[in-house]
This record gives sequence, structure tokens and C-alpha cells, in this order.
Amino acid sequence: MEQPTTYLACQAVSPGKLEFVRKELRNPPAGFVRVRVEACGVCHSDGATVEGAFPIQWPRVPGHEVVGKIDVVGDGVEGWQSGQRVGVGFLGGSCGHCSQCRSGHLVNCENQEFTGIQLDGGYAEYMIAKETGLVLIPDDLSNVEAAPLLCAGLTTFSALRNSNARPGDRVAIFGIGGLGHLAVQYARRMGYEVVAIGRSEAVGALAMRLGAHHYIDSSKRNVAEALLELGGADLVLATASGGAAAKDTIKAIRPRGQIIVLGATPEPVEVPTNVLLFGSRSIQGALTGDPGTSETTLKFSALQGVNAIIEEMPLASAIDAYAKMMAGRAKFRIVLTM
Repeated sequence: MEQPTTYLACQAVSPGKLEFVRKELRNPPAGFVRVRVEACGVCHSDGATVEGAFPIQWPRVPGHEVVGKIDVVGDGVEGWQSGQRVGVGFLGGSCGHCSQCRSGHLVNCENQEFTGIQLDGGYAEYMIAKETGLVLIPDDLSNVEAAPLLCAGLTTFSALRNSNARPGDRVAIFGIGGLGHLAVQYARRMGYEVVAIGRSEAVGALAMRLGAHHYIDSSKRNVAEALLELGGADLVLATASGGAAAKDTIKAIRPRGQIIVLGATPEPVEVPTNVLLFGSRSIQGALTGDPGTSETTLKFSALQGVNAIIEEMPLASAIDAYAKMMAGRAKFRIVLTM
């Protein structure tokens, strides 16, 4: 088959504006590979690119839940070869030499670029990716199944696995959306007593089907009071509106319990310090995970039957897909297919 010289991409060109363009197909530089994209999830964090929340050098292709096959390997790349099916998440690849990398904290690499922000992402037929950011995709997950797990899945799985909660503890999932509907499944399969917190009877019915043991409708009940009736929570995973979730649930956190905030909002976390001090409670944030944890997330998902609820749309509908996601009408993850 003759190699194309251009490829289709959907790129942000100014705040809030996406457009399609054909870009020149280039070979990867040293330390990078070129990936022929086969699927890319549409994530709310893509708004950081499209709306210009981060400093962006326009134009920029969004998309950081990317699955495809390597078609060209750059100089100096080791351990990866043409034809391998790989994933690329939000973290564009660690440097390996900063103080955080040398301490083993690859997520916090001081020189890491973000996919779709400093590097072009997966709303395209091809992309260039750094070798240290690549994730191997297992054979028992399809491209579409794997894509949302590279961000929404990884973020919730990693937060739960790295928390202080242990099997049998009571874990509350605040927000049953793109992240929360996966968090409920992971928490159930990790052996926690799962409390889902949402805002309607329909969401409650879904949460119970996904594996929740209890459901609290925050539009009808005070969340902290409802949690205390259950005996309190050892962990609250706040997948949306982090500040509100902390304020609403902190009084129901058991001693030495945690709130882990996953939803990035400008909303402040307002918590009386005495509630933290008396009981040694804590609040922390969690940002996605490293490539090794990504591969563990994919393996666990395949072994335990964790599946995102997905709507497929073609790359040609990327602008509509993004608008639908930003309007809150995605149920629950949209995946572009090429």
C-alpha cells in the first residue's frame, strides 16, 4: 500500500474553535514513534486544549485516550516496534532524569509534556508519541474498549489502588459520570463496600447495576447525614466538583479516612481544620497514572469485566462529539473511530 503524504486531523485553532485540516505526514524524531490512530476517546479534559485553559501554541490537536498501531519507529527507540498496538494517555512521556523521575514518581516528571496540550493528540489519523509515554494494549480489549481506560479508567483505578482503603472498607463515589461509572465498577471488584452518590433515581438504578451496594441521591438527602447512617466512609472519591464533594462529605469521613479529588475545577475546598485534625482525616488530589499503571488498569479491566459505557462516532464527527461531551450529553464516554 502506498504511504500517504497527508492525514486528516481535527485541531483547535483558537479558544473554543475546532476545524478539520489535512496535515503533512512526518517521520518521528529520535525517541518518538508514529502511531496510526484507530480510536480516540473524547474526554472533558480536552476542553483544556480547545478552550485554551492551558497555555496553548495554536493550532493543537486534542485527544489523550489514543489507541493505534506503531507504523514508524524513531531513532534510539528501544522495546517498541512497528505493528505493535499501543495506547497514549494524558502524560506525554517522562524524561527519566529529573528529581521526580529519579525518585520513581513518573507522573510528576518535571519535564513531562501533556498529550493534546504541548503535543498533538489523537483527534487525527496519525500522531507522534514519545516512547516513554507508550502503553501496550492487551489482545483481549478492542480499540474502542481500551481508549477510555487510558484516562477515565486509569485515573479512577490508580486513585483507588493507591488509597488507604482496604478490601471491606466503605468507599463512596461522588459523581456517577464519565469517571464515576468506572470507579463504581473498580471499587466493587476491588472488594470495597460501594456507596454511589448522584442526583437522580435513574443514576441510582444505573449505579446499582454497575455494582454499588448503596445509593445516595444528593438532590434529596444530605450526603454527610446519609453516609453517617451507613457508618461513615473510609474513602470518598470525588470524580466531579471536588470542592463541593469535600465540603459535603468531610464530616462523614471515618478517622484516618481520605477524600481523593479527581475533578479539576476552580472551586475551592473549604474544610474546617478541626475536622481534619480530630480524626487524622486527609484530602488529596490524584492525577492519572504512569504507563505501567495504565497497563495494569487495562489488564484488571479485562480480567474483571470492567467496561466503559461508550458511544462511537467517526473522526469526521469530532467537532459534534466534542460539543456533545461539553454539553454533558455523553452517556458516558464518546470514542472517535478512524
